[in-house]
Amino acid sequence: MGLHSSTRACVALALLLCFCTVSLGAHGGSRSRLYIVYLGDVRHGHPDEVIASHHDLLATVLGSKEDSLASMTHNYKHGFSGFAAMLTEDQAEQLAELPEVISVQPSRTFTAATTRSWDFLGLNYQMPSELLRKSNQGEDIIIGVIDSGIWPESRSFSDEGYGPVPSRWKGECQVGQGWNSSHCNRKIIGARFYSAGLPEEILNTDYLSPRDVNGHGTHTASTSAGSVVEAASFHGLAAGAARGGAPRARIAVYKSLWGVGTYGTSAGVLAAIDDAIHDGVDVLSLSLAHPQENSFGALHAVQKGITVVYAAGNSGPTPQTVANTAPWVITVAASKIDRSFPTVITLGNKQQIVGQSLYYHGNNSSGSTFKPLAYGDLCTVDSLNGTDVRGKVVICASSIVSQLAPLSVASKNVVNAGGSGLIYAQYTKDNTDSTAECGGIACVLVDMTSIYQIDKYMGDASSPVAKIEPARSITGNEFSPTIAEFSSRGPSIEYPEVIKPDIAAPGASILAAEKDAYVFKSGTSMATPHVAGIIALLKSLHPQWSPAALKSAIITTASVTDEHGMPILAEGLPRKIADPFDYGGGNINPNKAADPGLIYDINPSDYNKFFGCAINKTYIRCNETSVPGYHLNLPSISIPNLRRPITVSRTVTNVGEVDAVYHAAIQSPAGVKMDVEPSVLVFNSTNKVHTFQVKLSPMWKLQGDYTFGSLTWYKGQKTVRIPIAARTTLHDFYADVA
Repeated sequence: MGLHSSTRACVALALLLCFCTVSLGAHGGSRSRLYIVYLGDVRHGHPDEVIASHHDLLATVLGSKEDSLASMTHNYKHGFSGFAAMLTEDQAEQLAELPEVISVQPSRTFTAATTRSWDFLGLNYQMPSELLRKSNQGEDIIIGVIDSGIWPESRSFSDEGYGPVPSRWKGECQVGQGWNSSHCNRKIIGARFYSAGLPEEILNTDYLSPRDVNGHGTHTASTSAGSVVEAASFHGLAAGAARGGAPRARIAVYKSLWGVGTYGTSAGVLAAIDDAIHDGVDVLSLSLAHPQENSFGALHAVQKGITVVYAAGNSGPTPQTVANTAPWVITVAASKIDRSFPTVITLGNKQQIVGQSLYYHGNNSSGSTFKPLAYGDLCTVDSLNGTDVRGKVVICASSIVSQLAPLSVASKNVVNAGGSGLIYAQYTKDNTDSTAECGGIACVLVDMTSIYQIDKYMGDASSPVAKIEPARSITGNEFSPTIAEFSSRGPSIEYPEVIKPDIAAPGASILAAEKDAYVFKSGTSMATPHVAGIIALLKSLHPQWSPAALKSAIITTASVTDEHGMPILAEGLPRKIADPFDYGGGNINPNKAADPGLIYDINPSDYNKFFGCAINKTYIRCNETSVPGYHLNLPSISIPNLRRPITVSRTVTNVGEVDAVYHAAIQSPAGVKMDVEPSVLVFNSTNKVHTFQVKLSPMWKLQGDYTFGSLTWYKGQKTVRIPIAARTTLHDFYADVA
């Protein structure tokens, strides 16, 4: 396959926020760009030998060792063999023809994808759950955070009370701008950064060191493994103890995102993964929106026993936008917790409207006194031009919501026009965090019903006025969890035979560290470290479990209903009952995951059998699998083309009571007949592993859409549930555009 297909790949990936820019000429390719050259497993005993072999190989194409040294930006030498280099199209094609080379791919760019959330998940450190107690809060588990760096002075990274750094740690503390060796401690046990090949204009906005200028990496690191910090809050909102899911775990920092806009490349991320394999991390947390993640680096990490956790992306609620879909990683969707920030708007007729905001300025702000109301319509510069809004609370609302200025733009326009407050109408949207950045004015989100009530009052009043009170923090009265509107949805374009995302975790309005303060952030970036922290606890409790076993434990025990038994909803237009393409197995339940009963384990070498095409000799990874992926022993089943009966096998291992009998409970996808054989599994001291078959048969010959079901093995109150998706089809290439 020629390199020109990369242009087509970029078009396809645009839906997944790919910023892949093809800089090659139309013919011949005289311009250089960054390529990743993959050579497979490391074949030499010493890293210096591996690097030397890379330069020798590249020199055969470039002509000299000097040109090789100038071209190469990264060497992958620990967990796998390969390098990244600046090459023309012709040079990339020549390299791909060499027998030592498995694949040559363009390096792509990507973007970055608490006090209450851990209590909401049942991990209250003041009254430790069995999981927190038995795992000793993840003590000495090492979480590698591949992100924008870290702010070491944050209280979340205090090493008070910590013992020595684990002796198995082989990493380093790389010094640089604003960072010396003393910034590593017994909590932050290592730090590296990867700046090679990045544009100077990006590097000039950042510290050339592991220090975090953006705040994203600090937030995610503190969420996964931050030490306990009492009395943390955002200006009094969401007050409580901020801590990570595994507060006694160690943190290793791998800075691969740069600048205020968190810019990075897959070449740099691969270098970080390679070093993390060498250094001895147990879990890797990557809050990155990496379209079509097929990283051989992540695969090698998993094959070395490291669990890799990725973000699903923030392109929801549009279907087929889920990123990081390789079956060997855990892909995390974002859910909302039971905390809200109600803000009372009192109208001149004493009627009260309740919105949502992070407005905290209190009585010192003009927003807390009655002010005139004014229409701002779309709240664009043009719509505010000629309208007197000085000193007034401005209503931003439109019957065509898509034309409304984004909240960040609307607030800026209102502030510039002299407004003293902003009431912003929206449908389902998870952007309460944005109200913290409204230029100092009172800024409140309301729904369309509330806008109707305000509009009715304004029509009746000769001089309409309103007062906006500061927000309050309320917990326990929200319909939760729900899947956040922004969370990317399946099915996977690249691996439709694998249900993605895998799991959902809190990711909306998460309070965590940023520099010396604590702030709210939302995104699957925030959900990812929740899962990484929980994996650290489980790894401490079950040190012999493989990444696949840990993944199985969280998927098969996840919740698909709330505490009242109501189904979890997915935000969008309109809201709907969530399905596996929204949340995979469901919302994570860490305490149940500690004792899953049965696990679906996978020998890491099996990934090569089913997804061998991922590492074949092509420039862009092809989309076909060696064997249909639904035959892999995953804790889920997805059949994207069900035309005739298909039987798949699954194997479960008993990790609970030695003598146990499990019965099958089948929920067939609509339009599909599902049978399980055998329907009863009997475990004892000699029979700890059982294989069963699941047969799915289409009930009608139709070109259909995905429907969903589940298979649950139960023993009394113990349940082990996997999601099932199936789509009946008649045609190979059928575009759903009717």
